[in-house]
Amino acid sequence: MKTLTTAAVLALFAATTAQAQAQTQDAAPAISAERMNEAVRVLASDEFEGRGPVSAGEEKTVAWLAEQFRAAGAEGGGPNGSYFQTALLSRTRQNGPATVTARVGGQSLSLARGPDVLVSSDRPVDHITVTDAPIVFVGYGADAPERQWDDFKDVDVRGKVILVLVNDPDFEAEAGEPVADKFDGQAMTFYGRWTYKFQEAGRRGAAGVLVIHETAGAGYGWSVLQNSSAAPKFDIVRADPNAERAPFQGWIQRAKAEEIFRAAGLDFAALKTSARRADFRPVVLPNATMSVDFGQIADRVESRNVLARIPGSERPNETVMYGAHWDGYGVGTPNAAGDKIYNAAVDNATGVAALLELAHAFAEGPRPKRSIVFASWTGEEAGLLGSTYYAANPVWPLETTVANINVDSLLPGTEIDPNIVVIGKGKNQLDDYLARRATQQGRTLIADPAPQAGAFYRSDHFPLALEGVPALFPAAGFTGASAASRDYVQNRYHQPTDEWDQTWRMDAAAADVALIYAVGRDLADTNVWPEWNPDAEFAAARDRSKASRK
Repeated sequence: MKTLTTAAVLALFAATTAQAQAQTQDAAPAISAERMNEAVRVLASDEFEGRGPVSAGEEKTVAWLAEQFRAAGAEGGGPNGSYFQTALLSRTRQNGPATVTARVGGQSLSLARGPDVLVSSDRPVDHITVTDAPIVFVGYGADAPERQWDDFKDVDVRGKVILVLVNDPDFEAEAGEPVADKFDGQAMTFYGRWTYKFQEAGRRGAAGVLVIHETAGAGYGWSVLQNSSAAPKFDIVRADPNAERAPFQGWIQRAKAEEIFRAAGLDFAALKTSARRADFRPVVLPNATMSVDFGQIADRVESRNVLARIPGSERPNETVMYGAHWDGYGVGTPNAAGDKIYNAAVDNATGVAALLELAHAFAEGPRPKRSIVFASWTGEEAGLLGSTYYAANPVWPLETTVANINVDSLLPGTEIDPNIVVIGKGKNQLDDYLARRATQQGRTLIADPAPQAGAFYRSDHFPLALEGVPALFPAAGFTGASAASRDYVQNRYHQPTDEWDQTWRMDAAAADVALIYAVGRDLADTNVWPEWNPDAEFAAARDRSKASRK
């Protein structure tokens, strides 16, 4: 299929969907803010126990969602017409205390799990022991040949503990530095994500990896990590986990990392600055080793994606997908008030409520020409596991999935923000579809105001994007774009205080859902295939899938 320019796509879009748009505007079903609010109330209630994967909360959640999709008029979208896709997962859980010690020269530094360091393992074993492993500082830990960047050079880190900076090499670059904008400036790339750094450490055979935490670079405070650290850790089942995962992985407070560097006679701040240079080489901390010992319970478990579908009337084998994760953190570390249920109301009961409302809208409105799939994912908070599993085991072919519209966190309230934050704005042509519809609401698209948090690489559209599926991620809940968003990020994000209460109204969120309904309707009723922009990192994967659509 010939690649069209954005202008050509828009011209074809306008020509082929004008009538469909008029029909949609005339007959578009009303989006019910009250029904959405009730769905959030139910999902975020203590009865659902924070919707942790592989828990009693999951059983209640997925059963309730399947029934709600059925009642809305959507059929099962999973294998053999089921509402469920089983995702095979590896689970590890803390079992007893952890001992973490750094020895530098004759000095021994004990690191307390929780306040100082967080350690866990994705290897499916019951005990992790690393003894006197050399410590190596690897800068930002990025190996990005397409950006002419290699932090590892030819240094062998097998059997060593690597310390790595959070975010990208250009995150704190000043104007005029050669590295400036080499990794998209303030917009974090995948290389800046802790998930990439963990994966790279495993691939290189490291004994362990600790990301040095700084709030600005991570996008969240230490408490966010610490509060969720006791929750079970999940990974997809891997053929050879030892080849892909280091024995241990985790985070260390910057102040503790600095203490280790000082004891080794090194200046952390100077080394951090040097890591912004392309000629940076890993630094072995002299006479420094780290030992780590902890127990865990390892087993294999099953969780479920919930999938529903409205079949297309003319091209049912072509799919427009909406996705939102149903999971939260379940029952975890109590807060100061003693509350240990992470109800996950905004993140992401609101997104799942949006999917249910979209199912009502498409079932009640004109039959879409392409099929609509609603994917409620498991395991997002544990590392995008449900969507990763689906990307590896798609029920509906990814090469004929037209687009994936991600819904992750809608804020309660009645005031419609005139600005619509688009995570990953400028990466593909779906922005133009959204902009056309936003204009009808008198609204404007803006880029992520907190690009350093790397939100594009932290939500469930990402595993499918890696396979080439164009993604659209309009967001409200964690961007800091409004006072309500800033308050949520500072006081409730990933906390037990992310709760529904009786003052909630979802009028503004309903307007957002009406908007993405219109975008999905436009995509479903045209024969245009939106593309990634040529400089997007996912364009090549989409290009490879075109032959199967001819």
